[in-house]
Amino acid sequence: MPRFRPAARPAIIRRMLINCVAYQDGRKLADIPVEDISDYVSRPDCFVWVALADPSASELSLMQEEFGLHELAVEDARASHQRPKLEEYGDMLFCVMRTIERGAPPENELIEGQVSVFVGKNYVLSVRQKSRQGFASIRARSEREPELLRRGSGYVFYALMDTIVDRYFPILDDLETRLEALEQQMFKRPPTRQGIEEFYSLKQELMTLRHAVSPLAEVASKLYGGRVPMACAGLQEYFRDVFDHCVRLNAEIESMREMLQTAISVSLTLVSIAESEITKKLAAWGALITVPTLIAGVYGMNFEKMPELHWAFGYPFAIVAMSVIDGLLWLRFRKVGWV
Repeated sequence: MPRFRPAARPAIIRRMLINCVAYQDGRKLADIPVEDISDYVSRPDCFVWVALADPSASELSLMQEEFGLHELAVEDARASHQRPKLEEYGDMLFCVMRTIERGAPPENELIEGQVSVFVGKNYVLSVRQKSRQGFASIRARSEREPELLRRGSGYVFYALMDTIVDRYFPILDDLETRLEALEQQMFKRPPTRQGIEEFYSLKQELMTLRHAVSPLAEVASKLYGGRVPMACAGLQEYFRDVFDHCVRLNAEIESMREMLQTAISVSLTLVSIAESEITKKLAAWGALITVPTLIAGVYGMNFEKMPELHWAFGYPFAIVAMSVIDGLLWLRFRKVGWV
């Protein structure tokens, strides 16, 4: 008995549907309507590749009905701030990956997104959220290589994961370039609050990248060693390559993190040195002012028998004494770099 298909379903799905394509023997069979997905998935020699962008909860529910997705996986796909992970629900794999993109100027902030991938024997469903970069190039490249696409949904899953990992490298290169620029400026200009804020902003962005990469390495390690899920059988060398890229990223992130922490410590040290220099200068000028103040203060007292009070050279002598003592102090302070 055929299932009941609401007439409004295609119109609803079309708003968030990027592609819905059926493949057979590694070649594109046809672009199919959403309501026919379950029919093609049931064919043993076909697999369906569907891509969605920012779907609503109701639209994900329609996909759940067509593919027979597990409700817990769909619930995780609805949340846009999941940690990268890999879960198995029977013969179905569910994977969450984080995307990171650079925003438009002048802010240029990092934009975090999420890609949830459902992988079954005869289907791949990717759900992209808060990510501007799509995967049209992956689909085009895969369709030009039918011998690889013939491997089915597992290969598509690999291609998606590999592309997301490769997109981390330009972000890391940009962070390294900014760190080098900040380090070069650190000794060329006086340390400022803005400079330290730039270091901490860079550290925050580096941690954002680390939180995306580090768990994904663990995900990739589950797909090439030991017990490999059925959907990824025969593709271990591909996922090992993804794991190697993640390990390389993690190593560079940790190295940059140590350099960044060192740079922050040096900046704070330079600030303390600058403050110490200012304190020494103030102390030196204070000493220079104290000497004439002391002498003038003594002569300003109303003593009945003030020494040399009626001496004609008393005033010039006091001025000369102030000048000589202050001159000697000034020369001494200048020699040690306090003034």
